[in-house]
Amino acid sequence: MTYPTYGGNDNGVNRPTQRVNWPGADAPATARIAAVPEQGDPTRALPTQPAAAEPPAPKKPGRDRYLDLLRSIALVRVVAYHLFGWVWLSVLFPSMGVMFALAGSLMARSLSRPALSVVRGRLRRLLPPMWVFSALVLPLLFMGGWNPGNDSDTGGGTWGWLDLVDYVIPFAAPSYPWEISNPPGFLETTWAEQGIGPLWYLRAYLWFVLLSPLLLKAFRKLPWATLLAPLALTAVIGTGLVEIPGRTGEAVTDFAVYGSCWVLGFAHQEGVLQKVPRYAAVSCAALLMGFGLWWASGHLSDEGWDLNEIPLAQAAWSLGFVVILLQYAPSWQQLPGRLARWDRLVTLANNRAVTIYLWHNLLIMATFPLIDLLYQLPFMDDRMSSALDSTYMLWAFVLVWPLIGLAIVATGWVEDLAAKRRPRLWPDGARRGRKKARHS
Repeated sequence: MTYPTYGGNDNGVNRPTQRVNWPGADAPATARIAAVPEQGDPTRALPTQPAAAEPPAPKKPGRDRYLDLLRSIALVRVVAYHLFGWVWLSVLFPSMGVMFALAGSLMARSLSRPALSVVRGRLRRLLPPMWVFSALVLPLLFMGGWNPGNDSDTGGGTWGWLDLVDYVIPFAAPSYPWEISNPPGFLETTWAEQGIGPLWYLRAYLWFVLLSPLLLKAFRKLPWATLLAPLALTAVIGTGLVEIPGRTGEAVTDFAVYGSCWVLGFAHQEGVLQKVPRYAAVSCAALLMGFGLWWASGHLSDEGWDLNEIPLAQAAWSLGFVVILLQYAPSWQQLPGRLARWDRLVTLANNRAVTIYLWHNLLIMATFPLIDLLYQLPFMDDRMSSALDSTYMLWAFVLVWPLIGLAIVATGWVEDLAAKRRPRLWPDGARRGRKKARHS
């Protein structure tokens, strides 16, 4: 199994127009009519036109809470998919397509500044959190007996050891053994595949960031060709028509599958998507999604309807899905209505998106030995044990979130240091809100 995985209308106030005074303005209506000078009278004074309403005040810069909400939903869906393995989740909400589109939109907005500084800033925010993750998993791999020099999957020898650079800068997905023991003794033998496998997302994100200046230039010259080119590439290499072996083929395939979603983020940020009539955009998106499902129906893998295993179906479905999400996108500076109760969690998820993605799979595996301890409690009879068996995965889903919270407190502050901000243990926006309230 592959493991899939990273921002209102203005309410301007119109001032009342000033009262206009002209000869006889204070007189009754009939008197005013008589007071109007005859045509051709050189002393005639034309009434002053009312002052035009002032344009709405420009929107204050800030995050788009609708996009933040989408990113939070995508992260929750990723955790649920990796825990329950429900393949229909890849159809219900294609998280990776959504996350790449949102990242592409933010990247296009940032590229109003010099490209080199933007790319450097993005890499600076990505790499330090990954280094903290690598500082834990590499010692565990070595203590478990992994020797990269003897790993046939990486070619072994010097090349096997050089592959470790991907744990520092993920030009390729980091290598790891399929099965390995673990010194703590409570993880499965496939913990490396489960925990490290999803780091393909960081590799794809890195290459999208590096190529974004060129992609954005191409998009501004040939928008539709640039948007659809990755989809066409997926049709070539994602269907087996042309095969690229090894990890290079995996990297190119991932780039092609999600490339259109990344460029769609450009279209959203540049306003190109909004220029397309909504009926036309939604109709084309629906046709594209229908094609994706049709293709998937004839190319089901051992995992069934898991679109992550069917590249062309994933590319078509994700692109169409995200087009609809962005075509109907409101511009929220704050979450409206009942969604406002989730504001702090949405803020926390967006401030710690890299941390959550990096650690969630290892933490999912850590929930299992913790739940197994419940079986040892003295009151656990056959009936209670059977009830725990039937709700085992649900308890794992409940327990993983406190563990993710611990990871946020323990390592999340690295994201702040990487962004050159003051370290924060729990950046959910609550403290900032209290400060604003005191000054209001």
